[in-house]
Amino acid sequence: MKLDILVFGAHPDDVELGCGGTIIKEVQNGKKVGVIDLTRGELGTRGTASIRDEETNQATTIMGVAVRENMNFKDGFFKDDEDHKRSLISKIRQYRPEIVITNAFSDRHPDHSRASQITIDSCFLSGLERIETDQEVWRPRAIYHYIQFNNLTPDIVVDISKQMDIKIKAVKAYRTQFYDPDSKESETIISSKDFLESVEYRAKDLGRQSNCKYAEGFITHQLPKMESLLDINIEKAE
Repeated sequence: MKLDILVFGAHPDDVELGCGGTIIKEVQNGKKVGVIDLTRGELGTRGTASIRDEETNQATTIMGVAVRENMNFKDGFFKDDEDHKRSLISKIRQYRPEIVITNAFSDRHPDHSRASQITIDSCFLSGLERIETDQEVWRPRAIYHYIQFNNLTPDIVVDISKQMDIKIKAVKAYRTQFYDPDSKESETIISSKDFLESVEYRAKDLGRQSNCKYAEGFITHQLPKMESLLDINIEKAE
């Protein structure tokens, strides 16, 4: 199966939080979108790996992606080494995405930046003929980073005003991870009511700056090119 977009996340729920609205929008636009989670999030304070598998399946159905896989890398301790990169190279060549979206290159959780770098490297290496995997070489034409815990300044934003409600539904599918007043598990920095509200606030603030209701921001890995400045979609403020 050839994908238009392949999205990587270090943990289940990374992609829903970082770019769930964009995924949903592209699926609604008829694009084939796939997700690859690197780990099962087994080191998470709340829930278990098996419960998170169930939550991931629910979120996947809500977003409507064409395929979702888990690499079963070791949460917290996966390495930026040849074996891990070769595993990702095989997936990139299998799905041949035009665009790859991956974790923030700088973030509070060390897995996020490491996942970002290993994905970038694998996208490049996937285009080298001398790396043999019994597959055709493939290099995506663009890589984008979604924004996570740290407040990074995006290079571009995507209007998700019509997709925001579905995004939040997908995020809340991870019921053990986020705010639940009835939960008896330990509190974490993302299980507070404030954190869920901050997800909506960030989207609303990016929307305010780009003249829409809600938006998701992305950082480009390479300098974007366009034929004309008139191709930039800047709506006039009302």
